[in-house]
Amino acid sequence: MTNQEVIQRLKDGNTRFVEDKLDGKLQDSSRRDSLTGGQQPYAIVLSCADSRVVPELAFDTGLGELFVIRVAGNVANSSTLASIEYAVAHLGTQIIVVLGHESCGAVTAAINGGDNGYNLNHLLAHIAPALAASGEDAAVNDVVKKNAELTAKELAGRSAIIGDAVKGGGLEILPAYYNLDSGKVDFL
Repeated sequence: MTNQEVIQRLKDGNTRFVEDKLDGKLQDSSRRDSLTGGQQPYAIVLSCADSRVVPELAFDTGLGELFVIRVAGNVANSSTLASIEYAVAHLGTQIIVVLGHESCGAVTAAINGGDNGYNLNHLLAHIAPALAASGEDAAVNDVVKKNAELTAKELAGRSAIIGDAVKGGGLEILPAYYNLDSGKVDFL
């Protein structure tokens, strides 16, 4: 598939999800059997770990179609970057979607500040650039969108593998926003 076909496939799957018309394809034992020799996902999704946001469902995909990395705040830390690099370098995946979502708890925690302990403070530090770029009184969902946009830009800058693939013209990185109430994904 071309990159545009992949993006359209994601959009079409999201439309089916929003309309409660999931096709449920590629989710049976025959599909599992076909994947035992390897995988060729057509898109990478860096998503928040929020239990209300399930990329495989939101894009109505089956087994082996998406390479999903989930971490609170959909941040680009060393582990998420390494996972994305693997999919780009070894699986040849050409589309990355950085998927933020409405009412993100990690972004809310970053806005509220305070001491959340070493590990959570470290994670929330990745959201600080979006806070700074959004302004002091920005609403949480505006910061979520800015975080997805900045993270999408940051991927190529922090990784030679990802950056070279973007420069070569084969890899596209798209920020997106998931609406909790409707399930609609807005590509930003």
